[in-house]
Amino acid sequence: MTWLAERYDLLRGLHILAVIAWMAGLLYLPRLYAYHTKATPGGEADLTFRTMEAKLLRIIMTPAMGLAWIFGVCLIAADTVRLGHDFLLQPWMLVKLAGVLFLSGWHGYLSKARKLFAEGRNQRSEKFWRATNELPFLAAIVMVIAVTTEFGR
Repeated sequence: MTWLAERYDLLRGLHILAVIAWMAGLLYLPRLYAYHTKATPGGEADLTFRTMEAKLLRIIMTPAMGLAWIFGVCLIAADTVRLGHDFLLQPWMLVKLAGVLFLSGWHGYLSKARKLFAEGRNQRSEKFWRATNELPFLAAIVMVIAVTTEFGR
């Protein structure tokens, strides 16, 4: 067994914790944006939201995403040792990987939106941010069900 495989349960626990922190930010940031749309540009609320959004991304979300990716890759490496490469082509794993790519892309989209808010150039409505607020959770539901049931196996 490799070093990673011997620490599989620890890696899985750390991966779950990183995903929880990342998901919390992915769910909270669009809500901040919805409130931010109502703030007067250059006003006190606008500046407060800018600070909150930047810190959420810089201090919590981006590091948590990085750790989720690192621990996830470590888990894949450990599973490859235990199971071989075939599990990567299982439908449940493909669903999970597609979900990870979606969440990573959404994270990038939210980061770009923060820069637009900071520049006073937000292009989206409060309604848009409220409507898209739950996208990460919907993706998480699909991913968790696929992995826990090993859908398609």
